[in-house]
Amino acid sequence: MAEPFQVLVLNNVSPTGLKRLGERFVCAKEVVNPDAILLRSADLRSVEIPRSVLAIGRAGSGTNNIPVAAMSQRGVPVFNAPGANANAVKELVLAGMLMAARNLPAALKFVAALEPNDPEMEKKVEAGKKTYAGFELAGHTLGVVGLGKIGCLVADAAIKLGMQVIGYDPEITVDAAWSLPSQVKKANSLVEVLKGSHFITLHVPLVTATKKMIDAERIALMKHGAVLLNFAREGVVDEAAVLTALETKKLATYVCDFPSAQINSHPQVIALPHLGASTREAEENCAIMVADQLRDYLLDGNIVNAVNFPNVVMPRESAFRIAVANANVPNMVGQITAALAGAGLNIHNMVNKSKQDVAYTLVDVDSAVPKAVIEAIAKIDGVLAVRYLPQEG
Repeated sequence: MAEPFQVLVLNNVSPTGLKRLGERFVCAKEVVNPDAILLRSADLRSVEIPRSVLAIGRAGSGTNNIPVAAMSQRGVPVFNAPGANANAVKELVLAGMLMAARNLPAALKFVAALEPNDPEMEKKVEAGKKTYAGFELAGHTLGVVGLGKIGCLVADAAIKLGMQVIGYDPEITVDAAWSLPSQVKKANSLVEVLKGSHFITLHVPLVTATKKMIDAERIALMKHGAVLLNFAREGVVDEAAVLTALETKKLATYVCDFPSAQINSHPQVIALPHLGASTREAEENCAIMVADQLRDYLLDGNIVNAVNFPNVVMPRESAFRIAVANANVPNMVGQITAALAGAGLNIHNMVNKSKQDVAYTLVDVDSAVPKAVIEAIAKIDGVLAVRYLPQEG
């Protein structure tokens, strides 16, 4: 029986997810030489990650708290759980639109300030309510920027509420395209969405291309009195430009999940305390998804939803498997297969894929692989990590 994998668990990860790892795994909050790290919001960017770590799993979608580039150089995949919190975020986006359209935060503050024992309270309510009159969502246009799992769910829900929907995503996946409701008008540019929408909701990752993508120039393209919703990442919006637009009434409301010193307490800002994935269901879904991915990788070398590695899944056809992570350069596969052939090992099945600077190869061979062969592959220039995964039983 092989030694169990040691998993360092940071933050409170759903026990339901941890149970998915099974008996080959031991999870603890303190591990000296962990094989894997499972976390939510803990920041790994300023700590030394042990050399023993083979994989990192983030029970959520964002990985900006993990030094992904450094892990890629070590051949360590970083897994996340895209889409596992999609329904939770979708519902919060709908709540944000309703709060903005019906002036609910201001109305709640008005009611909270009333004196319960005031005999004139009913009259004050009737006199004050006209200040908070809003409008209905039906008939208005929602612009969805980013048509991943969340964006598609938001679009579908908005259509069911009677809204018109414009969607834009220059890198939409085939799966997302299939799940996108047919009633969604596909925009050819971000400009088209900004010009044509009463509500704009953002569902894009924070990368160089999206940093402050909503700036003064793009806000100027929006309809007067538009509502901007940001449940993606704080950095995709230029807060200074948003505040200026709120003061001039170009924007009616800014709804976001990212409080900051700059926007807090502004009367036209609805800032929530990062509640996007904060539901019991979402936390459990994220933990289950990433635990399944970690288990499959550590036991069988399969990779699904790693932000820095290609998806590589190969059903077992042999008890003897080798997994190799290497730089995406020419002749790597040739050198790996030559090392196996030189040892008289017959390749039963093999898959090789690449993603940007990293390539990954799974090889099933027909007989046991000597330790010397694994060491020889590890010494090939460009190999980042190699693992031998014999199947027990």
